[in-house]
Amino acid sequence: IKARAQGIAVIYQELSLAPNLTVAQNIFLGNEPRRFGIVDRDQCNRRARAIIERLGVSFSARALVSSLSLGERQLVEIARALSTSARIIVMDEPTTSLTSRETDRLFEVIATLKAQGIAIIYISHRMEEVYQLADRVSVLRDSGYVGTLERTDLNASRLVSMMVGRDLSAFYKKDHRPPDSQRRVALSVRGMSDGGLLKDCSFDLYDGEVLALAGLVGSGRTELARLIFGADRRTAGELELDGKPIAIVSPREALEAGIAYLTEDRKELGLFLDMSISDNINMGVLAKDARAGGFRDFTAADRRAAKAIADLSIRTRSAQANAGSLSGGNQQKVLLARLLETEPKVVILDEPTRGVDVGAKSEIYRLIDSLAGRGIAILMISSELPEVIGVADRVLVMRDGAIAGEVTASEGRPLRQEEIMELATGAAQEGPTR
Repeated sequence: IKARAQGIAVIYQELSLAPNLTVAQNIFLGNEPRRFGIVDRDQCNRRARAIIERLGVSFSARALVSSLSLGERQLVEIARALSTSARIIVMDEPTTSLTSRETDRLFEVIATLKAQGIAIIYISHRMEEVYQLADRVSVLRDSGYVGTLERTDLNASRLVSMMVGRDLSAFYKKDHRPPDSQRRVALSVRGMSDGGLLKDCSFDLYDGEVLALAGLVGSGRTELARLIFGADRRTAGELELDGKPIAIVSPREALEAGIAYLTEDRKELGLFLDMSISDNINMGVLAKDARAGGFRDFTAADRRAAKAIADLSIRTRSAQANAGSLSGGNQQKVLLARLLETEPKVVILDEPTRGVDVGAKSEIYRLIDSLAGRGIAILMISSELPEVIGVADRVLVMRDGAIAGEVTASEGRPLRQEEIMELATGAAQEGPTR
């Protein structure tokens, strides 16, 4: 309340709107214009329309917030901040759930606010957003202030070095590649189809290899991963693990066979946010803690959780704290810890660094490298091409539900973004137009 009185407004990563109220009601929630002590709805709608027009957006002040897209809801939060005559607006990871078009619209609104003299404190771990928006960049690491760079001094190497505490050259680390002569097929996928998007997908994944699935959104990467894991029904296709045919029709069978899967949506499909970190880590191995009479060995579970927290550097005050209290990076580490407790032979990672800060990304990359070094086969889905190139040994590119091609590195010739994008967009086949 004191901050608001001083002209400071905060827009949090998790939006705090009431979906069953109108845009105008949300904008003035708790600060409604009144006439003779009664909420003046006409004035509320008029003032809301004026703020919406100031932002240059088109939705109605009378529309229910539940009918708006995530991007439009983000703009309602900004409108709420302006309704309090804010001169400083703090935005915490505002593009986390936005599409690229919604992100572009948000950036246009931010430019409008800057032109009106409003200061923006923009919190983000996305480098491209920092370069596009910031006049100055201040870096925090481990709850401490590291330094500030002017826009003219910004470069990737210096910024990442400040964020993770070491040079960019050490950000991606790949020491695990086994010699070709020692490679053994861990997982063989043949003719995988789902009767819809996916069509006859086949590939081999080797022990100790990081194989990336790249492609545009909607190309079928996650769908293929879910078929392999048994989360969705396949209409055709065969799997072999360590040279032996396996029939997987459910995630439970996949886990029992030694295949683990990290979902791309940790909050909706991965974590139990209201349960403890310990319970989340142990969720995949509850049978290990079963005692006679159906009782659970909580001591063993807590010991296992404590070790995982130490091994993965999960920052928490206690293993009994709720998973929902953690940062995005630490939540992702909890999911990885749960996955590793099942002692998998094959690990499928779907967007493993989505929504985590640069420091947590670096730690996850080191973990991936360590797992591959232990001979675990890793199938990684990522939409970030620098990540694909920095982490993967080999890249399969998907387009329209099929594997469009493979990109490999050789001595003196690293993986190239251009090759991946040509396959992902079809430019490699189409060639130049005449």
